Amino acid sequence: MDIVGTAKRLADEVLFPAALATDTADTVPVELLDALADAGLYGLSGPASAGGLDTDFQTVCTVVETLASGCLTTTFVWVQHIGAVLAAATSENDAIAEWVAPLCRGERRAGLALGGAVPGPPLLRATQQEDGWTFTGTSPFVSGWRRIDVIYTAARSDDGRLVWAFVDARESDTLSVRRLDLVALNATATVRADFVDHPVPAGRVTSALPYREGPPPPELLRIHASMPLGVAARCCRLLGPTPLDQELTRIRAELDRLDPPTIQATRGAVGELALRASAALAVATGSRSLLLSDHAQRLAREALFGLVYALRPGSREALLAQLGAAQRPSIPRSNGA
Repeated sequence: MDIVGTAKRLADEVLFPAALATDTADTVPVELLDALADAGLYGLSGPASAGGLDTDFQTVCTVVETLASGCLTTTFVWVQHIGAVLAAATSENDAIAEWVAPLCRGERRAGLALGGAVPGPPLLRATQQEDGWTFTGTSPFVSGWRRIDVIYTAARSDDGRLVWAFVDARESDTLSVRRLDLVALNATATVRADFVDHPVPAGRVTSALPYREGPPPPELLRIHASMPLGVAARCCRLLGPTPLDQELTRIRAELDRLDPPTIQATRGAVGELALRASAALAVATGSRSLLLSDHAQRLAREALFGLVYALRPGSREALLAQLGAAQRPSIPRSNGA
């Protein structure tokens, strides 16, 4: 199977023609997600033994970028699923094994809740019980509501473990959600999820390992960067040949090095490139770019999303410097000042 070729066909023939309608929809049309499932892309990172495509990391990045060039909204809902497939496939919990094949086929679709995994005090806490765990707290951004079956959820225990589990994506007495209004990708139906002693059976837990705070792994930043890369690539295609093409190629190659000392700055740089490329497209398009019926305004808002989504401190500092807004160190004032 030509996985990248399939992604290009879907991006150009299915996602991009529908992108303007998707952008103004309340929720991403389910038929677009079904098209990705029918093409096997929900199993992109899954094992072949369970019906997955078992692709290498570079192909995953290329597919994410390619789909994002068609429609970032649809891609963002779908990409949350990738980590859930990997977690199910590698879990040491025997009860999780039966999840792998349905996830690979897209019969079960997963979102992502990171409340317990973000640095600093945990927003979502896990308390161990005799038959599993309870989760209490908040996960501020969960995308794909009404289009996902489960939330791959991270909560942190008092003894310092990070507990990952599959939580049903349904409101209940112990799980409530509040829809968030986004300036871009609003059809991702992103919600704030609040948990109050929400029961999580032991059979739903994929792992419970010591939590270690530190820089994000380069692979995670590379996946995140694939989305603004896709936005920039679509802008470049609509613009025609410009020096932006060479910048896109250079930054992609730099990201592919997965170099820990530089990748946070490069992650920031690709967001800035997408913003410039979308601005160039708006200028080239002229006043029509202000119309909701034109792709230029959509891509400009998607570039803004890619600029700030999951921005880590190192990327933020580098990006502020690139934008000419780096904070200057404060100068101590004397008593007589």
